[in-house]
Amino acid sequence: MSELNTKTSPATKQAPGQEEKGKASSAKKAEEDEEVDIDLTAPETEKAALAIQGKFRRFQKRKKATSS
Repeated sequence: MSELNTKTSPATKQAPGQEEKGKASSAKKAEEDEEVDIDLTAPETEKAALAIQGKFRRFQKRKKATSS
């Protein structure tokens, strides 16, 4: 952790326009490198998926009822 505190950000040495480009490219690269390791056959995963789907369906019903 002490290493993180002692390092200076490279963005402090760049111009403002370059800083935004650097953030966008690093965020895009992080998304590509990130690999999700989820056991899709686990019972906990199935329960979580069902709970999320149920909440989403209720949300859609409420959204449809209020727009009518």
